[in-house]
Amino acid sequence: MAKTDPYAALRIKEFNIFLLLRLFLVFGWSMQFIVIEWQVYSLTKDPLSLGIIGLMEIIPAFSMALFSGHIVDQKEKRNLLAICIAAFSLISLGLFLLTTSAVVGHWSTTSVLYFIYALVFFGGFLRSFFGPIIFSLIALIVPKRIYPNAATWSTSTWKTAAVLGALFGGFFISWIGVPNTLCIVFILVVVSFFLTFLIKKKPILNKNIGEPVMESLKVGVRFVFQNKAILGALTLDMIAVLFGGTVAILSVFAQDVLKVGSEGFGILNASISLGSIITMFITTYIPISKNTGKKLLIAVFIFGISIIGFGLSSIFWVSVLMLFISGAADGISMIIRQTILQLKTPDDMRGRVSSVNSMFVGSSNELGAFESGLAAKLIGPVAAVVFGGIMTLVTAVTIGIKNPVLRDLDLTTDMEANETND
Repeated sequence: MAKTDPYAALRIKEFNIFLLLRLFLVFGWSMQFIVIEWQVYSLTKDPLSLGIIGLMEIIPAFSMALFSGHIVDQKEKRNLLAICIAAFSLISLGLFLLTTSAVVGHWSTTSVLYFIYALVFFGGFLRSFFGPIIFSLIALIVPKRIYPNAATWSTSTWKTAAVLGALFGGFFISWIGVPNTLCIVFILVVVSFFLTFLIKKKPILNKNIGEPVMESLKVGVRFVFQNKAILGALTLDMIAVLFGGTVAILSVFAQDVLKVGSEGFGILNASISLGSIITMFITTYIPISKNTGKKLLIAVFIFGISIIGFGLSSIFWVSVLMLFISGAADGISMIIRQTILQLKTPDDMRGRVSSVNSMFVGSSNELGAFESGLAAKLIGPVAAVVFGGIMTLVTAVTIGIKNPVLRDLDLTTDMEANETND
């Protein structure tokens, strides 16, 4: 097997444009999430309101997931991405206007909250398209032999944008206020929209154009559930994210438990992504193809341990360290999951398979936010986080025992086959 080139995907011009586009888009999206979470909790002082934000996003994202995958497989990806970004810019503009003094000073808190929830709802609808489009577009930009490298750089870019968005989101709240921060988000989304057109239109690889919707959906779902490696990886991440996510109630910890203010809130958020970024860049030099399944299970187990440590900590720097470790473990699991999906998914089914992935993992982020908010209200934030970490450990051990296909998965052969075919 040839020596791994850690910069293989970066040697493709369109892929660099794609990474820049994703950097701006996710940076804005991440900062918007942080600011809205902060604004909503500041208005209500109720952790359940943070859970409602997650619920408002998961309903459309989950309901549309399979249909969006079908549409993505049937349509040209570049233009579809541009349409989604344009629609997202309108949502960002709306959230900016809802936080201005002209609205806050004259509208009731309830009215502002309802409109925020409504825009988050439409954002969830768009989110159901973003995942399948991005997943499919990467495969059309880079050759198969460097899919794992492209997946690593794409996910690293996403996490880099997330850490910067979280960090600057927290600081900007203090420095320039919520409205001005959301104005910056709107500008970033508009810039990413124009960058989209620097990528050429891509061919539609689906040979079944015009296939009945229900038949198309059945084929996609059947493929995932028959592939034990993909199904196991998605199930593992879904449960871990559902019960082990702490992001949704970090504002509660920042304001009421650790008492570190908006700057500390930004650092807590950023520490998660920073851990992911470091491990992701390391994996560009140290491939994860050998003993892939075992590495995935170990990463999720470490994630659960760190979440428990964060929940039990009352010292700020210890909390930051625990979140950093959780981000590092999560980064490894994301790279492995994306690599499994890229190598095991046929080109004409990428949209649908990615949509099932969104239903398993993407939607569990929002459902996890609702679960975290509800649990924090019922049993307190500390107990809620510790419980989530324990459930993550139980999940990793159970799947490791019950799914030997995933546990013994090794992608070395798949990667060598792709190099030969290219």
